Amino acid sequence: MSKAKFEKAAQIIQSLPKDGPIKPTTDDQLYKPEKDIATVGDNNTTRPGLLDFTGKAKWDAWTEVKGTSTEDAYTKYVEKLLEESSAAIILNKVGDEECKKYIAEIEAS
Repeated sequence: MSKAKFEKAAQIIQSLPKDGPIKPTTDDQLYKPEKDIATVGDNNTTRPGLLDFTGKAKWDAWTEVKGTSTEDAYTKYVEKLLEESSAAIILNKVGDEECKKYIAEIEAS
């Protein structure tokens, strides 16, 4: 998987309007550490405090994928976006031309 596909996928996700027709479910919104691995690398920060539940969950998820190569992180991030259980369903649920364009852009990168 190329860095170009990863960057296109991240760009599309970030550009989706909050009040638009494409709305991720709670499961789809859960933190995925692949983007951090691909952009930052392994987690080398200290674990958040006791009452920062979200921060701890993100830190734990990021730490669990320690050692993943950048290329593998690119691949996993894009595959999750395009697989059935992820944003592809969100994009396909809407079924409009804009969603089809997003999927085609990612696949063509």
